[in-house]
Amino acid sequence: MTSLQHVSCKVKGIRVSAQTKLQSLAAHVTQDIKMGAEKPFQEVIDVSAGDPHRAGIKPLSFVRQVLAVCLYPQLLGDSNLPEDVRQRALRMLDACDGGSLGSYTASSGMLYCKQSISEFITRRDGVPSNPSDVFIPAGSERALMIILKLLSNDGDGRPPTGVLTPLPCPHTLPVLLDEAQVTLVPFHLSEERGWAVDLDELHRALKAARGHCEPRAIYISNPGNPTGHVQDRQSIEEVIQFAASERLLLLVDEVYQDCVYGHGNKFISYKKTLLEMNREFLDTVELFSFHSLAGAYTAECGLRAGYIEAFNMDPKLKYYLDNMLCGDLTTPVTGQLALDLMLNPPTAGDASYDTHIQETVSIRATLCRNAQQGHELLNDLPGMSCQPAAGGIYLYPRLDLPSGFTKQAQILEIGADVLYCQRFLEEEGVCVGAGQDSGAAGNHHLRLCFFVSSETFDVVLARLSSFHLHIMSESKLFGT
Repeated sequence: MTSLQHVSCKVKGIRVSAQTKLQSLAAHVTQDIKMGAEKPFQEVIDVSAGDPHRAGIKPLSFVRQVLAVCLYPQLLGDSNLPEDVRQRALRMLDACDGGSLGSYTASSGMLYCKQSISEFITRRDGVPSNPSDVFIPAGSERALMIILKLLSNDGDGRPPTGVLTPLPCPHTLPVLLDEAQVTLVPFHLSEERGWAVDLDELHRALKAARGHCEPRAIYISNPGNPTGHVQDRQSIEEVIQFAASERLLLLVDEVYQDCVYGHGNKFISYKKTLLEMNREFLDTVELFSFHSLAGAYTAECGLRAGYIEAFNMDPKLKYYLDNMLCGDLTTPVTGQLALDLMLNPPTAGDASYDTHIQETVSIRATLCRNAQQGHELLNDLPGMSCQPAAGGIYLYPRLDLPSGFTKQAQILEIGADVLYCQRFLEEEGVCVGAGQDSGAAGNHHLRLCFFVSSETFDVVLARLSSFHLHIMSESKLFGT
């Protein structure tokens, strides 16, 4: 069977997301194809989540060349490699114990990499960053999980910890909160304002939460995942002021900070904004910001590394953070070094500079082109509308589905957007993500990653257009 309703919804008390169910179905369909089943497509295209290299985006040459030399130092003698590649590899090997990537590192990350991250933040924001405030877990999700576990009140007799969380949010976040035994306190982003943060909605969500949990933090992704919204300075200041007045810790996911391309939009970090505000906020707001290899043009998802920068962290919390990392598995050394390569690419005059610029410009052009093409096509389809993506790697279109379709979903006891995704996958071989509202107040959305090759994205859009028009005409045919 391939139907989603046959997939269990609970594993050890943790919710199984629509994304997990759809990917399970995608794996089942793929297996059917391998077993010889006749399908109108030869393979499943997965654009439900970001995995750019799998989707046809080529790795950056400089990153792979340096890592290759670090893993196999005999390549240092290869004159075909650019000189700056060999020099960077030498510095990295010198920073590794025993001159080898096979050595352990400090649990919170190699000092070489922490200093490199700190220098990047200082350049980006124009304000100092201290390497002792930087921690390198195995990806941004692992970083967030560590902080959430430190915040959790589980088992101490107090109400559960609550984290104000935007809807929509990264599709992995609700499960992450469940695993950390932290309560998701939803606040809805304003779709009509391009998925902007609404201050009144933040106050409403906080008031509604008190009494059944203890709100202790607010999570923000900027640029937005999956909305593509990029916050301006005024919006960031409002969130900081809100966090200060309500004594909430700020958890800011800035993974897509390099992926901003909307006209007039610019990434501004929360730390830079905080440091330029009144002293009262500087002294009272605790901030954790996150970045990752998976989010930038580097797109090295499988190398599993990210960083946390803590600002105004309580010394006791810092002590426990160090101890939790000490009890964790060390982040892979290849991932740590790749962070340095992502944040400190070749500069003008380096042998690899021209190639690196050409590759990153090509990736940026692909992202801009796909975002624009997708936005235009989705808004041209009947019963579909989509806000433009100013940043990030997703489009998040709204579905206005016929009543007959939504009734069918109700009978199957699944969200109409989930049913839409299931049928699209089974009939057209494309896996897209379902929205997180599950049809609340009649809302249905799709999550569509456009960080893929242009050729792949064109195929996805063509199949989506054909499928959607079929769904709409099918409903008219049966008078629904």
